[in-house]
Amino acid sequence: MIDKRVQPLARDAMAYVLAGGRGSRLKELTDRRAKPAVYFGGKTRIIDFALSNALNSGIRRIGVATQYKAHSLIRHLQRGWDFFRPERNESFDILPASQRVSETQWYEGTADAVYQNIDIIEPHNPEYMVILAGDHIYKMDYELMLRQHVDSGADVTIGCLEVPRMEATGFGVMHVDNKDVIIDFIEKPADPPGIPGNEDMALASMGIYVFHTKFLIDLLKRDANDPNSSRDFGKDLIPYIVKNGKAVAHRFAESCVRAELEKQAYWRDVGTVDAYWQANIDLTDVVPELDLYDSNWPIWTYSEITPPAKFVHDMEGRRGSAVSSLISGNCIVSGASINRTLLFTGCRVNSYSQLDHAVALPEVIVNRGARLKNVVIDRGVNIPAGLVVGEDPESDAKRFRRTESGICLITQAMVDKLG
Repeated sequence: MIDKRVQPLARDAMAYVLAGGRGSRLKELTDRRAKPAVYFGGKTRIIDFALSNALNSGIRRIGVATQYKAHSLIRHLQRGWDFFRPERNESFDILPASQRVSETQWYEGTADAVYQNIDIIEPHNPEYMVILAGDHIYKMDYELMLRQHVDSGADVTIGCLEVPRMEATGFGVMHVDNKDVIIDFIEKPADPPGIPGNEDMALASMGIYVFHTKFLIDLLKRDANDPNSSRDFGKDLIPYIVKNGKAVAHRFAESCVRAELEKQAYWRDVGTVDAYWQANIDLTDVVPELDLYDSNWPIWTYSEITPPAKFVHDMEGRRGSAVSSLISGNCIVSGASINRTLLFTGCRVNSYSQLDHAVALPEVIVNRGARLKNVVIDRGVNIPAGLVVGEDPESDAKRFRRTESGICLITQAMVDKLG
């Protein structure tokens, strides 16, 4: 008989990704798509990181709950994540809010998004459930978190970041004892509790939870019958377990996947225009904090069939060049100068134009003589010839979405109003 203690626990787990949120702080970037479907890193979407972590960890049963403006997300999942095979005991379920419990009820919270699909989860018969947020950038081996969950005998294990204590005021914060058992869970505290032995740091929730499936289903059913519940993991289920059961913190640094040159545990919530721009631009560093080139932990995605990137013209003032930049397939840089910039698939940058610290989503066209600095350009935008952005703050703020730190978000609707 095989000793189950030496088998990967991920084989008996199901990953359930909560991907229904809008992400309103990304402003116009989420007008047409949910936050998990927003493009990131030149080729991928934000949700690809949680899904890739699950796949690379050995999990072969995955569900994705969608709700807000889900078409772009669902199309991406269908195109890029359709390789799971039922005959190998694999599954990939896309679970839009479809009023399965009531004809008037959509997903009312993160817990309800799981509760409404219990009848889909149960036939897969997973022993463990790994509940994931679909809107963060990080690399993590969930097998290590599963192992801690089993070894500790916890009812729930919660993925946690170690952050400076007073930076934890925007998170759900774990108050733990010296064995990382959670004795209190406080949502967005004004005075976060420190970590025993390291009081200047706090443990902030990553929105990652591991449960035994039977325990979770019983818990969801109890919560669904509570008229006072908001149907949310962080607000309702986790505080209930902390009070009535055993909740244990899992520190991200213990399961973060790092390539040789990655010195720090990397996790980002790219939930604002500034944070989104910064995380993308950081990838242009000579040695970025996040290594997308690590073949041992690939970030899977939908890979379009495209021709190579192309650079043309070689004369003074009209030289197709890119420095410290990420250029995707089917891009043509025609006599333009590009610095610290990401061009997603299918971009065209025409002669005498300049891009500096720019994030250009797929199929952007930059016409002749444009100068753009510190910008995020939405998909398919046609930048007019001679447009200048990033040199006159007052003018930028009147025409585009300009953040306090000076990053401009440009959409086609904004360009159309220029006249």
